[in-house]
Amino acid sequence: MYVTCPIHSYLASLSTQATPDIEVDVTDSTKTDKPAKVILFNDDIHTFEEVISQLIKAVGCSSEKAESYAWEVHTKGKACVYTGDMPKCLRVSNILEEIGLHTQIEV
Repeated sequence: MYVTCPIHSYLASLSTQATPDIEVDVTDSTKTDKPAKVILFNDDIHTFEEVISQLIKAVGCSSEKAESYAWEVHTKGKACVYTGDMPKCLRVSNILEEIGLHTQIEV
């Protein structure tokens, strides 16, 4: 004997009804009109050489520019070391944090 379940009958009726066209605007929450910034914070653990080397690796800057960033971080406590779109800022931040440097991304 076959018994029809009320919920199955209801669900089956829904699948045969026409559904209205709905327009959905999807936005990427990581995109903004303003570029993001990677802020590097000072610490008492890493040497200047370590910070400079990691900055060159993360940012792709010259050793002179990396040294300038390192001195700014040392004297001011922090410095903006990269400005760009969010995916690139995340990449830069991750590379800096590979050796335990502390960073923050600001939008």
